[in-house]
Parts: sequence; structure tokens; C-alpha cells
Amino acid sequence: MLCAALCISGTVYANTDPAESSLPASKVLIIGDSISAAYGMSLAEGWVALLQARLTSAAPGSQVVNASISGETSAGAAARLPGLLQKHQPDILLIELGGNDGLRGYPLKRLRQNLQNMVEMGQASKAAVLLLGMEIPPNYGERYTREFREGYQRVAEATGCQLLPFMLAGIATEPELMQADGIHPRVTAQAMLLENVWPALQAIIIGLAP
Repeated sequence: MLCAALCISGTVYANTDPAESSLPASKVLIIGDSISAAYGMSLAEGWVALLQARLTSAAPGSQVVNASISGETSAGAAARLPGLLQKHQPDILLIELGGNDGLRGYPLKRLRQNLQNMVEMGQASKAAVLLLGMEIPPNYGERYTREFREGYQRVAEATGCQLLPFMLAGIATEPELMQADGIHPRVTAQAMLLENVWPALQAIIIGLAP
């Protein structure tokens, strides 16, 4: 699969007038797979770039770091995360992972443990954590798909992190919004991905206000 990563960590937006800002400035680290690495399109068209633009307007002074890589698994991300947290020291950590584990039939217990470890790493670094839930196609069997879905809820309950149950809600079941592989959203769906994520992320950002 195409490997891509976007890092915007050096960008500090110039508009910092409190009168023009409705949200406190924050640094957001996103660690994910191809869904967040803009697979099949330019990085500028992906939902993370749209998030950067929204934060530029709504929370001047914010920074977005996209450490997502197409094809990433929970194990690979868990190995990379300590260095990313140390380097960027984010206020908020978004975890968008698990799809590649599920599509490869990896043991769900291992996936849950990797996700929980990453949430706990983020919390130990004082970051607020938002876990973005995923689902896999039903042809993997009713039990596997159900337990895959429920695994995110179990991680959220064990750690107390915020959970978005399914990032692709309203998108994955609409063929016109998906690329030919049936797995990755099209360019036209990227704004919908942002709208799915934004309410939960906005609530976390508001909670960072002194």
C-alpha cells in the first residue's frame, strides 16, 4: 500500500488575537493508517488537512501533527508512539487504527492491548485522548466483526478516554463515497470524515481551556 505521512508540527499560525478565537490553541497529534494519510489523493485533500484549516480559523495558534502511515497496524503505531509523544508533546492525541489489523485477521486481543497501551501512553504524557473507532466488512464473520467493533468500547471503558464509535459512519455504506477498493473514502467524503470527528474533538479542546 502507498506509504505517506504528513507532518505539520512546525506550523504555528500567526493569528493569535483572543478576540478572533473561539477555541483555545492546542497541539493535536494524529496517529493512524491510510484513512488519515489521505490514501488515493493528495495530502492537502485529506480530512486531516481540512482539520488543520478549521483549527487555523477556530483556534489560532494551534498545531496539527499527522503521523499517519498507510498500511499501519496497531503494533507498528504502538512502537512509534513513544518517540512521537516525546518529540511533539501534544495536548490531544487522536488514535485512528485497527482497520489493517482486522483486514489481516490479527487476534483481537492483541489489537485491544495495543490500542489500550497507546491510550495509556498518551494519558501518561498528559494528553487528552480521542479513540476513533473502526469497523470491518461483515464477510469476516459475525462474531469477529462484532468483537472487533466492541473492542474499541472496551478500551475506552478501561482507560476512560473519549471514543468516537465509528469514524466512517454515514460513509462506508455509501458506494459513491468510497474508492473502488471499498475501503478508503473518496475526496468527496473527506469533509464528512471531519464532521464526524469534529464534535468530539471540539469538546476536548474546549475542556483544555483554563
